[in-house]
Amino acid sequence: MKTNLTGRMKRNNFRLAIVLSVLFVHALAACADVHDQKAKQQTPKEIPVYTYKLVNLYPHDPEAFTQGLLYESGFLYESTGLYGKSDLRKINPETGDVLQIHKLPEKHFGEGITIYNNTIIQLTWKSGTGLVYDRESFKLLRTFDYPTQGWGITHDGKNIIMSDGTSSLYLLDPHTFRQTRTIKVHDGNGPVTRLNELEYINGTIYANIWQSYRIAMISPATGMVTGWIDLEGLAIIAGGDKKKKVLNGIAYDRAGDRLFVTGKLWPTVFEIEILPLPQ
Repeated sequence: MKTNLTGRMKRNNFRLAIVLSVLFVHALAACADVHDQKAKQQTPKEIPVYTYKLVNLYPHDPEAFTQGLLYESGFLYESTGLYGKSDLRKINPETGDVLQIHKLPEKHFGEGITIYNNTIIQLTWKSGTGLVYDRESFKLLRTFDYPTQGWGITHDGKNIIMSDGTSSLYLLDPHTFRQTRTIKVHDGNGPVTRLNELEYINGTIYANIWQSYRIAMISPATGMVTGWIDLEGLAIIAGGDKKKKVLNGIAYDRAGDRLFVTGKLWPTVFEIEILPLPQ
């Protein structure tokens, strides 16, 4: 009787061990599946690269060291750099003629510009000073300070968005110019630095990458680069390079849904249409 009981206990223990082993294997498989799913979610998707279709060409002052460009109500507005040569311009896009100009003091190196309401806001490089003008007369209305360098600037209708050559974009209150938020820009390889001239287009921030032929398309919500626009072909046409005559200048005509790009010392403003790369 004792022997039979012992045998049954051994068989029961063996069955229990098998059941537990099966459950353990299933648990491991489930954990592995969850881990795989998380890994798939965390692995960054390949960021698309776009090319362009050339729509039109317009003349551009080849002596203009372009730091900022925008389109508003039928005109291009441009900020140029270099000490002693910096200015703010209103331009006829069809002819390239400068219709209005404001020279900056020699102590300022002009950088990006944006139009907010009835004012033009212009950054300076190392002065830590922003300049606010009346849009029509170019009369200087006020100045404001910022702790970083000034590179590019745009706005989303509610916030001023500013770059300083790092991987950070700064959101500023458009009335007080106090910083309200920082966006850390990155792609699948990490931080994206040298963010330069900016344009806000249909919910996406477009940024020239200094000393490259690419424009980054950036999500304002996450800072993730959602696309790259390769404009090396335009740089070749314009005689551009990655040292001095660099790609820099993005302007968007909202009413006409037109995109313009140029570069420092380029003789041409290009109207382009963004296209996916052929498969």
